[in-house]
Amino acid sequence: MKILITGTAGFIGSHLAQTLLKRGDEIVGLDNINDYYDQNVKYGRLQRGGIIDSLEDGVSIPYGKVIVSKTNPKYKFIKLNLEDKDGMQELFKSEKFDAVCNLAAQAGVRYSLTNPDAYVSSNIVGFVNILECCRDNDVKNLSYASSSSVYGSNTKLPFSTEDSVDHPISLYAASKKSNELMAHTYSHLFGISTTGLRFFTVYGPWGRPDMALFLFTKAALEGNSIDVFNNGDMLRDFTYIDDIVEGVIRVIDNPRTTTPPYKVYNIGNNNPVKLMDFIEAIENKLGSKIEKNMMPIQPGDVPATYADVTDLVNDLGYKPETPVQEGVDKFVEWYLEFFGYDKEGNKK
Repeated sequence: MKILITGTAGFIGSHLAQTLLKRGDEIVGLDNINDYYDQNVKYGRLQRGGIIDSLEDGVSIPYGKVIVSKTNPKYKFIKLNLEDKDGMQELFKSEKFDAVCNLAAQAGVRYSLTNPDAYVSSNIVGFVNILECCRDNDVKNLSYASSSSVYGSNTKLPFSTEDSVDHPISLYAASKKSNELMAHTYSHLFGISTTGLRFFTVYGPWGRPDMALFLFTKAALEGNSIDVFNNGDMLRDFTYIDDIVEGVIRVIDNPRTTTPPYKVYNIGNNNPVKLMDFIEAIENKLGSKIEKNMMPIQPGDVPATYADVTDLVNDLGYKPETPVQEGVDKFVEWYLEFFGYDKEGNKK
């Protein structure tokens, strides 16, 4: 199967691409490699896929040119903005995809409070372009990233896809809800199978530098304190990256056959963890305590997330299996290696 994965310099997209390549699929990866967070992490993910030889090569990736991986001829990459309508149409026409998995988006709840235009361009205009390209090029299999943030200030736990999500509390969440609505429209009008995935706090090696696990590990190794919001009274359905990828692949392999061919799933660990216990898992791995600054909850944040994944389990056999301590250990081991620390946490 030939699959377009957008966001392949990103966290989930890079892992998904590598897993699908291992089973023999042909992958075209797309990313604009923006500077929302440390680009060296993005370049490292591309280096892992054989798109570039070194981190320094990342700055010279040409815009709009398809690059073939040096290590796997079935992997191609293109630097492109989703909102580039002409560039997207040209890519779809030339590559003729069997399926599309849209993971590219402007991420971050807090960032959306100060940079709303980035979310409108990438998450709304860009997603319309994805839908139009699927429509114009007869691609009937589209999966895409939604977010647990669409549940807003819902207090009923666990979060179910049957719950109302009409009251988002951040523009990021609103943009993701809009994706679900637009996908439903295209499924209804044009018969495109669309499956949205509401991700719940994904973590693991190559994770995003703006996420808690990365920030906490970095601060601990540098001897700095961490900000713990809502005075630590937070629950998060932390979901390990391998469990997420397994679920995404099951969705890609099983396009919808309903009328309209539309579905939204929660994809999480179905086992929320106290934030303080998550921090303790980092401390266990590093062998030292982290100084904590207890802070009030931030605008746009919610105190708890908890995924009801019943539909994904019943429909596609999804089964998250990775314990939090194991997942945190693997992340810290990656972090130490990538940023040049020895096993005791000393800078080499």
